[in-house]
Amino acid sequence: MSAGQPQQPPPYQPYRLHKTLNTHKRAVSCVKFSNDGELFASASLDKTLALYSSQTLTLISLLVGHTEGISDLAWSSDSHYIVSASDDTTLRIWDARASSCDCVKTLRGHSGFVFCVNFNHPSNLIVSGSFDETIRVWDVKTGRTVHVIRGHSLPVTSVSFNPDGSLIVSGSHDGSCKIWDTATGVCLKVLIDDKIGVSFAKFSPNGKFILVATLDNTLRLSNYLTGKFLKMYQGHTNKVYCITPTFSVTNGKYIVSGSEDHCIYLWDLQGRNLIQRIEGHIDTVVSVSCHPKRNMIASAGLDKDRSVRIWVQNA
Repeated sequence: MSAGQPQQPPPYQPYRLHKTLNTHKRAVSCVKFSNDGELFASASLDKTLALYSSQTLTLISLLVGHTEGISDLAWSSDSHYIVSASDDTTLRIWDARASSCDCVKTLRGHSGFVFCVNFNHPSNLIVSGSFDETIRVWDVKTGRTVHVIRGHSLPVTSVSFNPDGSLIVSGSHDGSCKIWDTATGVCLKVLIDDKIGVSFAKFSPNGKFILVATLDNTLRLSNYLTGKFLKMYQGHTNKVYCITPTFSVTNGKYIVSGSEDHCIYLWDLQGRNLIQRIEGHIDTVVSVSCHPKRNMIASAGLDKDRSVRIWVQNA
């Protein structure tokens, strides 16, 4: 091959089931790898969080304290802390590196189920969204609310910061996806304002795009500066649940999502073509997480399934 010819990417290796973890007694609502890749955690409607080793794929600890089901979790950037969002209207911050994995802080202020949560990159702020239709920004050190953002008219389904933490993107069952200024809580842009519920919205790793899921079986990639949608990903089923897709960047760039047909879907980010449909769960897959360094996917199934499954290439 001459120096002027671009190298062809290696052929795609399909993901295969590596391990099934049956820790939880109810639906598993969320699973996420830590940012350093050493750990992963799952949240469940059984009111617990489970903490696992990514190396041995074994349970390290069960985190108990919430009085109702847990809908979401997020890791601090240094992979030291987990924040969880619960139907008991609180958020809890847990020390994942302590031997007892203690709850170090409880954040109170929402008046409805807390459905979604994320840290900013410095991990000094947390953003949460609730069925009370508000977004709250919290100071991690004090546990106090910095802003209460009222801009949605139905439950907030998704909230996350952009990489530098200056912006927040939110989605809601009211059919809107909005971008907010973190410092002031002011709405800067409305990306979507439709009748179809927005179930998820997240900035891309480089912060230039936003991945948006809507309850019409569609994922779209938006350039948030222009407000234009550049790519569309379809084939999965998503009309009822808030399924949380993600980006895979370890071996090519892919979009990964669960589906109400009990499968996991992988699309080529640029080409939009479906790469793989992974079967194995026996209920809706609402959450997927991609390991930050290895070709590994974790997925979570609802009540008929209750498992966390680990998928690897060349298993």
